[in-house]
Amino acid sequence: MTVSTTNFKVFAGTKSRNLAEKICESLDCSLGNMIIQHFSDGEFSVSFEESIRGQYIYLIQSTFPNSDNLMELLLMIDAAKRASAYKIIAVIPYFGWARQDRKDKPRVSIGAKLIADMLSVAGVNRVITMDLHADQIQGFFNIPVDHLYGSTIFVPYIKSLKLKNLVIASPDVGGSKRAGSYSKHLGVPMVICHKTRERANVVGEMTIIGEVYGKDVIICDDMVDTAGTLCKAADLMISKGARSVRAIVSHGVMSGDASKRVCESALTEIAFTDSIPFDTSKCSKARILSVSRMFADTIHRVQENKSISEQYLL
Repeated sequence: MTVSTTNFKVFAGTKSRNLAEKICESLDCSLGNMIIQHFSDGEFSVSFEESIRGQYIYLIQSTFPNSDNLMELLLMIDAAKRASAYKIIAVIPYFGWARQDRKDKPRVSIGAKLIADMLSVAGVNRVITMDLHADQIQGFFNIPVDHLYGSTIFVPYIKSLKLKNLVIASPDVGGSKRAGSYSKHLGVPMVICHKTRERANVVGEMTIIGEVYGKDVIICDDMVDTAGTLCKAADLMISKGARSVRAIVSHGVMSGDASKRVCESALTEIAFTDSIPFDTSKCSKARILSVSRMFADTIHRVQENKSISEQYLL
């Protein structure tokens, strides 16, 4: 990919450095020099070690683990603003806090809106992210938000499996729109898992709406945290006669005992992107698909003032 690098630079936060290096490789540019200095009490500071005056600055940082990486990103934005960067674009492959997108009970915060406000106040001019937990989060910002879709990566992967009896599944009613898009694009049936939650991260009852007997099922979701829902859905589908169950998930949070849970489940494989770094040695069933070229292409299109929606498959 040939891109003029005379007026933009790419920098990476601590946890997204590997992804940023791949993005820079696709853009045929070098990763910018930045130092994050940590103090003994846990505080840290950010400094750019090269001039960024008058430049488009792309700051690549997923907010997981949430608090430190979010604060790191905010300091990167502030430092870039004070160093006279022309435009500051936050590239956030995984946007944390996105599950807090509304008041689902009295006296709770709307965390996603708060984070959007914090990024704006820090001085960001544009946000590039992928597969937000809730689409309406784009409206929390008063700046342009480029919302990318993991389907650009996952559709070719699904086709490469060459499954003859493919069925797309949604792990819950809320994800039916996403699953419906895959189902329509691939021309295959869709099933939905209806679940109740006892409390956060704990699934209660689950039922399957649709037929999975003799089918190769692929469950689509935007993120996997504890993997409780995915594993319970896979086990239930196998008990209902499914030939195989796989999962494609945009963001592999994989917290707690998620890796162990996946390994012990009926899932044949779980594929997620490198929006969050993951050590595959922790889970033999995990497959990582890189989104580096998709983000590199988006940066290229932003720099060239080209349409971003042209790269979407769904």
